[in-house]
Amino acid sequence: MPKMKSTSGAKKRFKKTASGQFKRRKAFRSHILSSKSRKRKRQLRKPTLVDETEIKKVVAMIQS
Repeated sequence: MPKMKSTSGAKKRFKKTASGQFKRRKAFRSHILSSKSRKRKRQLRKPTLVDETEIKKVVAMIQS
């Protein structure tokens, strides 16, 4: 049976940290930025970690 392929989008969106967590980019930063406050846009710039309830899904997408 052939190997399972990893999800291409997930490979580009998630990076594994040294402690085994996954780093991701925040949503709502792509367009209509004029209606968002300066503070909100600044906070959206920073990467964050994937929530522990979603880690199983991310691992499945990357390692399959």
